[in-house]
Amino acid sequence: MGIFLVIISVFVLLLSVAVLRFVLVPEQLQLEQDSNNNGQRNTSSLDGGNDGSDGDGGGNMTMRVDISHAKQILQHPKAFIYQRFLSDEECDHIIGLAKDKLKKSEVITIDDVEISEISEGRTSSDAFLKLNQDEVVSRIERRIATWTFLPEENGEAIQVLRYEKDEKFDPHYDSYGDNTTSGHRMATLIMYLSDVQKGGETVFPLAKKNDKEDDDTWSDCAKKGYAVKPKRGDALLFFNLHPNSTEDMDSLHGGCPVIQGVKWSATKWIHVNPYGVIKKPSGCADKKEECTIWAEAGECQKNPDFMLGTKFSVGNCLKSCNAC
Repeated sequence: MGIFLVIISVFVLLLSVAVLRFVLVPEQLQLEQDSNNNGQRNTSSLDGGNDGSDGDGGGNMTMRVDISHAKQILQHPKAFIYQRFLSDEECDHIIGLAKDKLKKSEVITIDDVEISEISEGRTSSDAFLKLNQDEVVSRIERRIATWTFLPEENGEAIQVLRYEKDEKFDPHYDSYGDNTTSGHRMATLIMYLSDVQKGGETVFPLAKKNDKEDDDTWSDCAKKGYAVKPKRGDALLFFNLHPNSTEDMDSLHGGCPVIQGVKWSATKWIHVNPYGVIKKPSGCADKKEECTIWAEAGECQKNPDFMLGTKFSVGNCLKSCNAC
């Protein structure tokens, strides 16, 4: 009887290991498959041949993501890595859109108003893409929304950055006062567009975890906290707010100086509310004395942008146009 129980116990243990291997850690299996494939990465062409899009039979496109490529790396702040989020072709395409439009990066200071200024703490060059600039960018925007479960309209336009030797971004917070109509930047997504020979890591100095190996492949800057090495095609997602909407002070992060090579990355900031949308005032009033006359003359229908407003501006005659 004792031997029988031992045999059963061993069988259950082996079964549990199998379940853990094939259910709980699929990303490890994917890495093993890549290793068995001589390190070759899956890359998708720019025509969407392997972009995670599926037709639903009705002419609409839905977006798939392979969560086996994603894993949580930090609890405080909450941070995740998605391996091969972008294909090599997508990385090259984004760099190509931005490289002729680069300018010195600026930082935003908040003191009742937003002020952008050049700072010694941020020495990269950058360029903003347009929202849904082309089909490739649109597909990436949809993929981001699908993976993060955050509305696409809450995101800013993608900022492409280039860091050359010794260039950096000192530790900082991405969330800033929620006095803006879009609210805090609740999440940050960094997509790495190039490999870097040494340096250029994203470091979290206050992170409540630091189990990486401190060997010679890490820069001195990266050893000051939990760090992520830039790897072409990978995406780093972290949250700047706690679930109760308060700022997560552990989300302090920086870009370590590049020691060897050039670092290209693309950042997507995602807000609590739709980005760029102007909230209408809580009260119902006209801004102009002439609103009643204009409304009677049909201007609410003839000139709706001025009278009623757009998503980027508040209308002048909401009360007279019966819009509130």
